[in-house]
Amino acid sequence: MKDTRLIAVWSPDWPVVAACTATGTAAHVPVAVVDGNEVVSASAVARREGIRRAMRKRAAQAVCPELVTFEHDPQRDARYFEPVAEAVEELAPGVEVVQPGLVAVPAQGPVTYFGSAEQVAECIVDHVAARTGTEVQVGLADSLFAATKAAHRGVVVPQGRTAEFLGPLGVHELDAPELVDLLRRLGLKTLGAFAEIPEKSVTTRFGGPATRQHRLARGLPERPLDKRRPAPELAVAETFDEPVGRIDSAAFAAKVLSERLHENLSARGLACTRLGIHARTENGEELHRVWRAAEPLTPRGIADRVRWQLDGWLTRERLTSGIRTLTLEPAEVVDGTALQLGLWGHDDERAVRALLHVQGLLGPDGVLTPVLDGGRGPKERVRLVPWGDERTPVRNPDHPWPGRLTRSPATLADDPAELEDENGVDVGVTGRLELTARPKKLVVRGRAREITAWAGPWPVDERWWAPDPHRAARVQVQTNEQAFLLVRRDQRWFLEGVYD
Repeated sequence: MKDTRLIAVWSPDWPVVAACTATGTAAHVPVAVVDGNEVVSASAVARREGIRRAMRKRAAQAVCPELVTFEHDPQRDARYFEPVAEAVEELAPGVEVVQPGLVAVPAQGPVTYFGSAEQVAECIVDHVAARTGTEVQVGLADSLFAATKAAHRGVVVPQGRTAEFLGPLGVHELDAPELVDLLRRLGLKTLGAFAEIPEKSVTTRFGGPATRQHRLARGLPERPLDKRRPAPELAVAETFDEPVGRIDSAAFAAKVLSERLHENLSARGLACTRLGIHARTENGEELHRVWRAAEPLTPRGIADRVRWQLDGWLTRERLTSGIRTLTLEPAEVVDGTALQLGLWGHDDERAVRALLHVQGLLGPDGVLTPVLDGGRGPKERVRLVPWGDERTPVRNPDHPWPGRLTRSPATLADDPAELEDENGVDVGVTGRLELTARPKKLVVRGRAREITAWAGPWPVDERWWAPDPHRAARVQVQTNEQAFLLVRRDQRWFLEGVYD
């Protein structure tokens, strides 16, 4: 029987590994990578000190004062991961990069050659460690999602038993926080329990995104396997007058070619889910890599992956010359209606061309469209997404949201603030959700304002049953000039918004 499984090769805590490699940070130092003010990855040493993903940077530094932090840099992650992908490909051809730190490859060829899945896993682990010094874990299963979860545990799932492997795992393994929260409240705590619900019922009750997660829980691919075969004319190529050898030049080339590819696909109502990147250097060296994406790639998603890959290639020591020819080829396409613009409809092509032009000048984030989301706080209810990204709400705004403010501030903020009583003492919130004193002064950005009226506090008590509950309290205060919305979290006040 043909082996249809996938091999997933995963390097734990890769953003931390890449940051430490780039800076020469010692392995025994607690390290975390932060995106904005939130921890996105932590080293094993940092986790032993209590650092966890999604922690606020300030809270993490309070838990571990010796913590070394680095800003999240996807380009750095991809640059240092390229040698790992090359090492895997030396044993298992057909590597596809899912994200820096994770690659996938069809299992049939390597398993046939090495004799067993267990032997393949052992050889890959040893070879990558010998070539790059990087520790990886390998998993095999019938789908990419299951293979990734198997790699996290370093196990090989026999063919046809993927659903059995996934069944006992918790629903938190799904990368859909709102759906996970809802499933837990419904009493569905494992992937197996979720998978037992009929797909039609999931679609009717939760919608399309939940249906995709339901397929993952059942051990199936995220999308059915009836994807269209890309037409050869969809590929785009560029031959440069001067070989590209600098990262900034590569980034510009990536953006231009990505826009051309996206236009080609959009004109046919398609979107790319697997992107082939081909390059030929001035000295005739051939380079090729495939990137796999769970969701259809937006123009920014295409440009990011091309830029990351070029950065990885151009920083390799053994590359003897700059890139002369660059080709982007959609290796797999799906229906692209999720990426269509919904503002003017499909008739006003001039508007579409104008937005593409502005996005080309300013970058993908130069054109943003608002999405009304569900939530209790004002910042949760409005989300800006780059034009071309899917504009569906992450959380249904029509659902009941107990504690939601009836009137949101016109201007949003997230600045530290001080709320003081008449003696200059900090005003707190008691366990009975009452202010500890009457507020008299508000200090924001070093400026003090006298408070003439106030209302609240209103509690925010979410996920109270979880190990990491979210608790906060909001207060509205009025000064002679304006009204302000404050939120207290982690024993501190923050300015959340300003009313006009």
